[in-house]
Amino acid sequence: MSEITDPWHFPRPDLAQACLQGFDLGLTSARGLFARRRMGKSEFLKHDLLPAAMRAGYLAAYTNLWDDTDHPGQALATAILLATQPKGLGKFWEDLNTPISRVKGSGKLALGIEGSLELDLAQKEKAAVPAIQAALRAADKARKRLLLVIDEAQVLAAPEHKAVAHSLRAGLDIRKPGIKVLFAGSSEAALREMFSRSAAPFYNWAPLEPFPLLGREFVDATVRQLASVARQPLSLEDALKAFAALKETPEFFRWYIERYLIYQQQGPEQALQYTLARVHDDTGYARTWKELSRPDRAVLLLAARGVQDLYGTQALRQLQELLESAEVTASAPRTSIRRLTGAKLQLMARIDHGAYRFEDPEFQTWVAARHTVD
Repeated sequence: MSEITDPWHFPRPDLAQACLQGFDLGLTSARGLFARRRMGKSEFLKHDLLPAAMRAGYLAAYTNLWDDTDHPGQALATAILLATQPKGLGKFWEDLNTPISRVKGSGKLALGIEGSLELDLAQKEKAAVPAIQAALRAADKARKRLLLVIDEAQVLAAPEHKAVAHSLRAGLDIRKPGIKVLFAGSSEAALREMFSRSAAPFYNWAPLEPFPLLGREFVDATVRQLASVARQPLSLEDALKAFAALKETPEFFRWYIERYLIYQQQGPEQALQYTLARVHDDTGYARTWKELSRPDRAVLLLAARGVQDLYGTQALRQLQELLESAEVTASAPRTSIRRLTGAKLQLMARIDHGAYRFEDPEFQTWVAARHTVD
């Protein structure tokens, strides 16, 4: 893994060292970090933590499970193999997937898995279980410790990935001295359920804490970098104003800096207005809304309007009004909440019994501006 060369990257070496310290001292073998999307978490993991781990003598494996939510097992096995046996990766998956979707009759898969019927996606994921086991055995042969970073780890909390999660947990349990794991994700609720629900494969397996967010130092460093390339430097005051207006979201702030740099003659206010419009237009809120059922939209609309007890009698009456049906029962919000907080959607997080918050504050603003569920 090459060192970061992006001049706009804000390095956080102290945070990287703090993450590694617990592992180095043997105090823990796993930890969890959460932050909503676009807050710089993945950039830190890839460009600060993993290089620091490699300099400290670790092998480093990274996977973002959002890249293929249907097959996290294969993503995990690939990441481990890339770190431990990169030259054997192609042959490994060629044997395993020959190709899986076409294996019929008495076709035999690698690692002793036999297919008697054409394998569907669920069976394909089962094939990843022995793949994970084989990848972990490959890590056993390495002479270095392995740091495994699982980004968007809450995907493993989905019921359809239970077998993969159990296999990974079992394999990691017996390898704590040699394999350290950092679980990171954008859904606090899903991660907490993953580590606190007694029936979950990773119950009580890692402490969970918030990812330290970027603030004034990040803005100041970006302004200094901008001054080295811009004809009209941006004032720190204007930059901090934009950062606040963009809900202190680093990725949105980068959009703002990019717009300002290209169109400096238009000034910082125009760059901010353009960026705010882009935030609302380009993040897929309309598409997300369209793909939801009407009951799910109604529950989101109530939450966006500040309704605290989504299971209460008053909320039920409002749902009936929004959906124009007196037949909506008390089970409706519970069913919708399960979907909205689930690993697939991750639109809301539980903060108390019947009380939920949006994972994305910008999406809440977008929903609150709507008048109907249609």
